[in-house]
Amino acid sequence: MMRIKHYVYPLHEVAEYINWIYFFHAWGFGPRFASIADVHGCDSCRAMWLTSFPEDERAKAAEAMQLHKEAMRMIDQLDGNFHTHGVCRLCVAYADGDDLLLDGHRFPLLRQQTNTNAEGPYLCLSDFVRPLTMDEPDCVGVFATTVEDGMEALYTDDPYKHLLVQTLADRLAEATAEVMHRDVRREFWGYVPNENLSIKQLHREEFQGIRPAVGYPSLPDQSVNFLLDELLDMKKIGITLTEHGAMLPHASVSGMMMAHPAAHYFSIGQITREQLTDYATRRRLPIEELEKYLSPILLHP
Repeated sequence: MMRIKHYVYPLHEVAEYINWIYFFHAWGFGPRFASIADVHGCDSCRAMWLTSFPEDERAKAAEAMQLHKEAMRMIDQLDGNFHTHGVCRLCVAYADGDDLLLDGHRFPLLRQQTNTNAEGPYLCLSDFVRPLTMDEPDCVGVFATTVEDGMEALYTDDPYKHLLVQTLADRLAEATAEVMHRDVRREFWGYVPNENLSIKQLHREEFQGIRPAVGYPSLPDQSVNFLLDELLDMKKIGITLTEHGAMLPHASVSGMMMAHPAAHYFSIGQITREQLTDYATRRRLPIEELEKYLSPILLHP
């Protein structure tokens, strides 16, 4: 039986799960400046945080402090007017070589061909799913999250506020994936019903399983979004795909959820033209089309 669930979250709930390191990175700040998000809002605590930096870095730290303050103010302003949305489908799953079979849909994947650990295996995400040769099926989740339509287009007459709302929208879409994955693990899929991890632990990925997202190292092919859309019908949460598989709104995340206790993140790295040819055959797409998506990781002779 197909299982699919839609989620709607208020901004104040998902904002608690923002990983501020990536927000500040988008503004050119190093990871240490993101610690302002952990500081109590009183003047004395903020002053102590500021003085913890070397004197030559305090001006930049003050900028980071002000940026965080304005970001939180904007979230408060948008809360109630906008929400974030997510959808997750739990699929009956088997691994068939480097492909997954998800509710009968074939989902080709890529495998590592270069490995920094000479003694380790060359990984593919299908390695974490029960193979087709076994009688009992496995389960794999597919998901997408996004911000509400219109949020990214706010403040077009104010470049600073427009950039601020765009970078916040990106983080809110990612935070929604974090919150939804938590809810899926504990309730919808329910394979760890008693999980009780802090937000910091979630950011450190201490939960069981993985959530590889499209465009990230283990799932680098953006055209995979077309396969996910067949399973999720993303337009039901406001996501449309461009002809190249990019998601609109831009502040959207898509990918898979896997529960195997040994599942972990890895990078596909560079692949040869031989694998590109095999992948194109399995995807039933022209090599030239997939080459456009995979050019950054394709080894050229």
